[in-house]
Amino acid sequence: MRERGDLWCAHEPFLYDYYVHRQVRDLPHFDAQPGQPTEYAEIRDGLIAQAERGPVFFKDMAFYVMPRIVRDTEFLERLTHIFLIRNPVAALLSYHKLDPGVTLEEVGIEAQWNLYDALTTVGLDPVVIEAEAVQRDTRGVMSALWDRIGLPYTDRAFEWQDETPADWEQVGGWHGTVCASSGIKAMNAQQAKGDLMRKSAELDARAIEAPQLSHILAHHRVYYERLRDKALSV
Repeated sequence: MRERGDLWCAHEPFLYDYYVHRQVRDLPHFDAQPGQPTEYAEIRDGLIAQAERGPVFFKDMAFYVMPRIVRDTEFLERLTHIFLIRNPVAALLSYHKLDPGVTLEEVGIEAQWNLYDALTTVGLDPVVIEAEAVQRDTRGVMSALWDRIGLPYTDRAFEWQDETPADWEQVGGWHGTVCASSGIKAMNAQQAKGDLMRKSAELDARAIEAPQLSHILAHHRVYYERLRDKALSV
């Protein structure tokens, strides 16, 4: 979405409300920057002000803003909601490698479902895309997404520029792999199956020393399956 060139983009602005203002817990590999808005209303108002100047895209975690955003109907209804879901085995393994203290809430899939359900209840039409589908057919899935939300197709979006986005520096430890790449690495169905099997075995091994991982995985799997049933077909 950044590489499109026609959107002002922000990386997890509501992270500051969750980890800095409310101090729910300490987030590893996070270097909070001075001068950033930290309270929900201040962050929201800044995004709205930016949107008055041109189209805005921001990526965030549903658990940062749930359930408050559901009560903030004016903001909720002016957003175009897109949910990116990833198999919870892969998501949890990736998270635990960087943050062994990851909580059940931070895995986030339950919050995604709760927000999705709240949006559809009030008549909004959120879009769900699967990370694995994007990896199998990047152009196809993104083209379908853009068509759904009213953005034109652009080839320039599929190759990263050399410069890391400035607002990633505060969470640089979380994005080492993508910062070292030039685009999304394609993976066919067979490769994806093998990759998931390897990750499942690695997560099982970690669960011997960290048994909470099995509970966290089981808890979120049901919400993942619900969202997956809603995923955009290409």
